[in-house]
Amino acid sequence: MDLLDKLIVYYSWSGNTRKIAQTIKELLGCDIVELEPEQTYPGSYRETVEEAKKEIKSGYRRPIKTKIDVEKYNILFLGSPNWWGTLAVPIITFLSQHDLSNKKIAPFFSHGGGGMQNMLEDLKKLCPKSEILQPFVVYSGGKKDLKKDIEVWLKRIQVL
Repeated sequence: MDLLDKLIVYYSWSGNTRKIAQTIKELLGCDIVELEPEQTYPGSYRETVEEAKKEIKSGYRRPIKTKIDVEKYNILFLGSPNWWGTLAVPIITFLSQHDLSNKKIAPFFSHGGGGMQNMLEDLKKLCPKSEILQPFVVYSGGKKDLKKDIEVWLKRIQVL
């Protein structure tokens, strides 16, 4: 079986991570999938933050309805917002459902001022047999030239 080269998988509550994912797709022309939880998060930021905090503290894996055959890809671009210092719960659910051994993972993270915190370490714990490439981390509050910064990152990780 021939492996398709690249797949973008991401979760975005507010749209910030989606912008990064769509820019990567525009630059690379690869497949893209947005994870959808079976039960959506509230429309209110404050309510979503509280729900996410409870899920993360309890280790709850919110079910996702998105089905993806990751076997046919060798590089996975994985996008998540920073939720309480770690990956968004739908991303954690996705990672717990798929064996990404021997795949390259190119993480991209958005945040509202908290930086990356434990996101990279937690990704490495969830994917111990994957090659984790240098992450792209962006403050969602307003990036002047997001596309240019993503291009620089893609060249640095040698996919563009």
